Amino acid sequence: MIENISEPKHCVAIIGGAVAGSTAAEVLADAGVVCVVFEQNDRPYGKIEDGLPRWHVKQRKMEYETIDGRLDRPNVIFAPRTRLGQDLDFHDLVQNWGFSAILLANGAWKDRPLPVDGIDQYVDKGLIYQNPFIYWFNHKNEKAYPGPRYVIPEGTIVIGGGLASIDVVKAVQVDLYEAALRSRGIETTMLELEHKGIPAICAAHGVDPAALGVKDCVLYYRRRAVDMPVAQPPDNATPEQMAKTQAVRQKLLSKVLEKFRVRFFECHLPTAAITEGDRLVGLRFVQTRVEGRNAHPIPGTETDVLSPLVISSIGSVPEPIAGVEMKGDFYRFKDWDTGEYAPAERVFGVGNVVTGQGNIAVSRKHAAFVARHLVENYLGIGDGERDISPAYRGAEDRVRQQLEKVEASLQRHAPLAPEQVNTILERVGSRLHQLGCAGYREWIDKVTPPDLE
Repeated sequence: MIENISEPKHCVAIIGGAVAGSTAAEVLADAGVVCVVFEQNDRPYGKIEDGLPRWHVKQRKMEYETIDGRLDRPNVIFAPRTRLGQDLDFHDLVQNWGFSAILLANGAWKDRPLPVDGIDQYVDKGLIYQNPFIYWFNHKNEKAYPGPRYVIPEGTIVIGGGLASIDVVKAVQVDLYEAALRSRGIETTMLELEHKGIPAICAAHGVDPAALGVKDCVLYYRRRAVDMPVAQPPDNATPEQMAKTQAVRQKLLSKVLEKFRVRFFECHLPTAAITEGDRLVGLRFVQTRVEGRNAHPIPGTETDVLSPLVISSIGSVPEPIAGVEMKGDFYRFKDWDTGEYAPAERVFGVGNVVTGQGNIAVSRKHAAFVARHLVENYLGIGDGERDISPAYRGAEDRVRQQLEKVEASLQRHAPLAPEQVNTILERVGSRLHQLGCAGYREWIDKVTPPDLE
């Protein structure tokens, strides 16, 4: 039950309850701000649950508990099954609800389109994108799973070069070899295959993995292995630091290729679809010459690669939301350090919706920075000091260098009168009553599938 407010307080709406949203809620709630977290799903765990492959058992549990601790606290109200743009109108939220500020923490759930003309007409017809693929992989064993189901064929090819693409090729290979071993009467599990690796599991059962006859997954990347963003150098890296980072990238990739029997082609850029009827049956690639961050096609190096399935894993961007203006693939922010949204005051972005990264640590740091920016400066409830450098500790150097730009944008607003806050909370309470959500822990227990892995 939501209690009435009897003194002036700021009240902030947070769209999304995962890493960024829960971090922002924690920071703001601890400063006495009432936070209403609108979450589109039943559970708030975002890509921890639906984007991080399910073999990360310990990390998933740890992150779930961390998010639970942030959301199940005083001054935080959790409103599930409430999607911005559908259940919640953006313009109504900005203009009529009366929140002190609105934080967009809804992450990056739209796959970046594979840059091949006409390719998206073959989605689910020989083409799958990373986000729905991993969602299926994580939930496919639940009896009540309502989403699409996929059959992963041998010879699948994956396009990408980041950590997400590594997860995708591992998931493909684990799925293929689990089935191949089972066909020989050998029972193993996804967890065993991921932990010990395919060669080790095969050796333990006296099987030569090559004898299984599996046509292995192939990963194609437009740049070199040493360019893969699976490890990041420090800002302003020296040549020695850059060389060390490249060595780490190469070592990580080599380990994946060996442990999961993945094949890899660097400097290959997809340029055209190969089709039969209404299905995608392969891609045409051209080799590239890498100069800095650019990969230039080399004329005359085209080659056709046939495959029954292409999985694109080249990154994620925020989903378009009705009423939220966009510039390219992202929302129209006027300041990418504070996440201030250009078309409306009191609206900020936090986490992946701004950074465009699926990295948990980056998302958490950015959310904490923006939330502290609100507490100390925008809402005017800090200690009066306008030096926000403590919020940067442990964050990226790039953010520190933008301190003057951040400070120039600071504003102060008075807290809301009690009746204003209570009007908002009454409206939220009606939504919670409609959903049958009596409290955070009770709701999580209610909606967690009994066979969730």
